Amino acid sequence: MSRTRTERLVNLVICLLSTRRFLTAAQIAATVPGYEHDPDDARDHEAFQRKFERDKAELRELGVPLETGTASAFDAEPGYRIAHREYALPDIPLEPDEAAAVGIAARLWQHAGLAAAASSGLAKLRAAGVDVDPQATLGLEPMVTVDPAFAPLTAAARDRREVSFDYRVPDRDSPTRRRVQPWGVVCWRGRWYVVGHDLDRDATRCFRLSRVVGAVRASGTPGAYQPPAGVDLISHVARWSGPVERTGRATVLAAAGRAAGLRRWAVEVTTGPDGDRLVLPFADPDSLAGHLVGYGPDVRVLDPPEVREAVIQRLKEIAARHDDLAVAGGAR
Repeated sequence: MSRTRTERLVNLVICLLSTRRFLTAAQIAATVPGYEHDPDDARDHEAFQRKFERDKAELRELGVPLETGTASAFDAEPGYRIAHREYALPDIPLEPDEAAAVGIAARLWQHAGLAAAASSGLAKLRAAGVDVDPQATLGLEPMVTVDPAFAPLTAAARDRREVSFDYRVPDRDSPTRRRVQPWGVVCWRGRWYVVGHDLDRDATRCFRLSRVVGAVRASGTPGAYQPPAGVDLISHVARWSGPVERTGRATVLAAAGRAAGLRRWAVEVTTGPDGDRLVLPFADPDSLAGHLVGYGPDVRVLDPPEVREAVIQRLKEIAARHDDLAVAGGAR
């Protein structure tokens, strides 16, 4: 199913769920994006009717309870609506920690450029009677961030469209242009990669999103290619990236009895009156900082300065996002 048709079907469902009365085909055409046409043009109107019939059949195949009827005995033309009682979700019993996990996941996808999907998912859960407290996750941040190239590359992989972008590698002074048929975007060891077919090199390649310079440009028509059947994107990235060399050492102060995950990771632990000093091996200060901020006030970085500064920068970004949310909430 094409993206355009999918969006039209979603809009049709929203339209028919938003009213309790039956809507005629003409009313739907005037309301739902994607059905625009000239009703006085016979060929244009016939094309709309074929499209509408296909969409109705598609919804019924998907299990959407589409009803046909009239608003009154004086209506000559039948209308359509969705039966709320049959379409409603059943009760979804979630424990408080499960509801909190839903909130964290939604905030992750908001960071990933998918805020609309996150908001839609939370709205459906609230409609089903699930109490998702937005304040319950203010002290928690998902430890996954994305690069600017994430959204255009995931869209291109979904639509099967070729992309081009400038890519920087450590051993070269200037970026080079790459043309790729993306198969998918995956996260490996805290970093995002796109895997696909490099058109200029006629070979499978993967690219770290943080090394993409500037804008990602999509070209061609959707559905122009198909990835190999059964391709394992994660395995390909793992083979390409090789083992991570954790040659750095960071010293953090952990509160007594806290940060169990860091304690398992530590190569040295020294107990003191103000807490336990943990020595952690690391490869990249930013990646380590992203891991440490998840422990909140239970952990404080002592050394080296670049890791401490990276943590401080992460915390400033979190505080700025919370300030923006508070301002937006006050505006409402």
